[in-house]
Amino acid sequence: MAPRRLLAGSVAVLLLGLLEVEGRCFFNRTEEHCVCYNLTQETVGSIIQCLPASVVEFRGGELERYVAFPITGLDSSTIETLGSLVIRKIVFADLLVPEILLARVLRFFSYTQVQELEFENCIFKGRGNWDDMAGQGLPILSLHFHNVTAAPLTGRQQDFSSLSSWLETLQELAVTGCHLTSLPCAIGREFRALRSLDMAQNSLGDESLMPAFCQGAFPQLQVLILQSNNLTSHHSVCESVQLLPELQHLDLSQNKLVADPSSSCQWPVSLRIFNLSNTGLDEALTPLPPRLEVLDMSCNHLRAVDISLSSLKKLFLSQNLLQAAPSIRNCPALDTLHLNNNSIAELPWAELKLLGHLRDVAAAGNPCSCSCSGAGGLQALAATGRLGQGWPEGYRCHSPPGYRGWLVRDVPVLQCNSAAVIAPVSIALALLALAGAVCLLRARPGLLRRCRGG
Repeated sequence: MAPRRLLAGSVAVLLLGLLEVEGRCFFNRTEEHCVCYNLTQETVGSIIQCLPASVVEFRGGELERYVAFPITGLDSSTIETLGSLVIRKIVFADLLVPEILLARVLRFFSYTQVQELEFENCIFKGRGNWDDMAGQGLPILSLHFHNVTAAPLTGRQQDFSSLSSWLETLQELAVTGCHLTSLPCAIGREFRALRSLDMAQNSLGDESLMPAFCQGAFPQLQVLILQSNNLTSHHSVCESVQLLPELQHLDLSQNKLVADPSSSCQWPVSLRIFNLSNTGLDEALTPLPPRLEVLDMSCNHLRAVDISLSSLKKLFLSQNLLQAAPSIRNCPALDTLHLNNNSIAELPWAELKLLGHLRDVAAAGNPCSCSCSGAGGLQALAATGRLGQGWPEGYRCHSPPGYRGWLVRDVPVLQCNSAAVIAPVSIALALLALAGAVCLLRARPGLLRRCRGG
């Protein structure tokens, strides 16, 4: 147990923000999650209970007084104990971190099995010396920064070069809410194995994307999140991502894009998921990636949409200005169609019935026409369980006037159009009358009785 106690003390001093307030660690055994608040040297022993956890959070403090603390020279028993820990994720939050100490702490993680490292609401101070990390690998595969303040990335290529042995194995990187304005080309080339890059809620503009995704940068990137930046030109964004041959998921939501009708830019053919929600579009971007499976254009100003994609499975068009549902006969693989909060009176039932894969339809918040076909179609769709969230409260009649405000579910479909009921009944009665007349004309009295009895 001695090595573990030594380890607990080392981790606390090296990694925690030590304020002159008392704090301690709280371990949730069920979730294997441990949170430590403002540990002091007097209460540092409580970190021992975090050793069985898979996720550990350190919240609150500053580390400047420990900037010269040595990390090298760990004895073999401590190194062995570090390697046996089950901790897979460590979160640092609300900390002032000297970057020179961070460089040493990262080397410390080379002895562990930590795979995910996250910094939240932290301030990185100064510049670190990363030379000691040259050629050093780390088990960390996922690195997240959220609302972090640090020195600009420009001019720091040498620092990233020293970290190349680790960065070329990193698979997931998130830098969100950090006021990022650029990402130098040389830095992107260090991330040889990166699969996912999240740069949401930053200040990236159209002019900063082309250098970031230059030739050779992020060669394995599959997921790119650019939500809530300062992007405006869909043509510039399209050209910027053309050098990402493995890109499958692109999120441009919550930018203010302007479509350029003259643009002939082709999106990467590898793209499968495209999020264009809340981008201010008043017309669909064309041409769309040919192999798309998921397309989200909700929360825009679209008045009409014409889509022909044989591979498309999910189409989201809620909260637009659509007067009619788009034709989906050219999307044979579609299984999800969301049209909530538009101005659509009636769905194209003939097309919907032809799509055997369609399982999730949502059209709540539209001014429903409660004709026999309108109300009856929705009721029949609800009966099959294919109407999504919002049924029945979100489906109310707008017309005809006699049913305005009614729940579509409550409309008596068999009575809403008397011709639909009277016509077949009249035909049946006429046929019966005709059959009876034939019997009367042809039959003898005995046979007539049998006809009446039959």
